[in-house]
Amino acid sequence: VQLQASGGGLVQAGGSLRLSCAASGGTFTNFRVGWFRQAPGKEREFVSAITWGGGSTRYADSVKGRFTISKDTALNTVYLQMNTLKPEDTAVYYCAVTRTIWSALHDRRHYTHWGQGTLVTVSS
Repeated sequence: VQLQASGGGLVQAGGSLRLSCAASGGTFTNFRVGWFRQAPGKEREFVSAITWGGGSTRYADSVKGRFTISKDTALNTVYLQMNTLKPEDTAVYYCAVTRTIWSALHDRRHYTHWGQGTLVTVSS
């Protein structure tokens, strides 16, 4: 499966953006889909994940209450709605898929396919 992330851009602090992750050459069936981000000079970190089948979701503490992950099964797309954005949310955001267990969703080493990344810049 190939992943295409989109929706990044420049936004002021307090604003919103919605990222999309579309699958091609396959579907998200039997996968969990995660969002990660990497700021300049920092490690790639977990943001959120969703189980494609059941829709269970998980969030990093830093985005809980501000970001919402969702899916559209008809479009084979996962979204990340980002509200109340902060300058520290500035990063390249990546989507990826895994079949790992729930407790390992935060670990990028368990993700097998990655999208190309989309840049989110939040100005203060």
